[in-house]
Amino acid sequence: MFVLTTNSITFRTVSRCHPGAVERQRTTLGRKRVALRMTFARPSTVDDARGGSGSGGGSSGSDDDYIPDMGKRTLLNLILVGSVGLPASIMLGTYASFFVPPLKNKGSGGVIAKDALGTPIKKEDYLKTHPPGSRDLVQGLNGEPTYLVVNDAGELETYALNAVCTHLGCVVPWNAAQNKFICPCHGSQYDRTGKVVRGPAPLSLALAHTEVDDDGFVEIKPWKETDFRTGENPWWK
Repeated sequence: MFVLTTNSITFRTVSRCHPGAVERQRTTLGRKRVALRMTFARPSTVDDARGGSGSGGGSSGSDDDYIPDMGKRTLLNLILVGSVGLPASIMLGTYASFFVPPLKNKGSGGVIAKDALGTPIKKEDYLKTHPPGSRDLVQGLNGEPTYLVVNDAGELETYALNAVCTHLGCVVPWNAAQNKFICPCHGSQYDRTGKVVRGPAPLSLALAHTEVDDDGFVEIKPWKETDFRTGENPWWK
C-alpha cells in the first residue's frame, strides 16, 4: 500500500487482496469453529454412553432412575435367615437338653426294667442268665442305675436297689467276694440289702418295688412304704 499526497488532495492506494488469501483465512476460521464444537459433548451423547437416552427418545430410563424390588429382597433375606437359623436352633436345642435334668417320677406308675442296650427285661429270660445271689444293674426309675436282686432260692426279690451312693452320688458296685456294696469314691459300704454299714454315706440305698406284668416283663415301681431295713419312713420319698 502507498500514499500519494498533493497540495489539497491525498490519494490512498490500497492493494487488492488476493482471492486465495481470503479463502485460506475462511478455511482457518472454519477449522477453529469445528475444534471448539468438538471440545463440548452433547447431553444426548452422555445418555447414549450410559445406555439410556436424553429427552430426545430411545430407552425409557437410566441408572439413576433404577428402583430395586424391595419385596424380592425381603423374601431372599427371609429365606437366608431361615436356612441358617433353623439348623442352628435344632443344634442348640439338642446341646442344651443335655443340661436339663430328667423329671422326677411324681406318679405311682412304674417303668419296665431295661438292660444296658435299652431292651425290656423279661423275668424268665433274666433268671436264666443270672444265678442265685446275683445283683446286676438295669435301667430303673427315671433311667437311674438300679440293682435287680436274685435271692438264694433263684427267685427275683420284690425289691430293687438304687445304685447311687447317698454320699456324693457315685454308682456303687456290688462286691460278691465281700458280699456287700462298696463305693469306690470314698469307701462307703452297704450290706446285701443296701443298708449303710460304713460312712461317710449318711443313708441307705433307696428302695424300689419289683413286679412282673401280664406279659412277663419286670416292672419297677416307687417305694413309698416304711423302709424294712430301718423301720423308718423312706428318705427318698
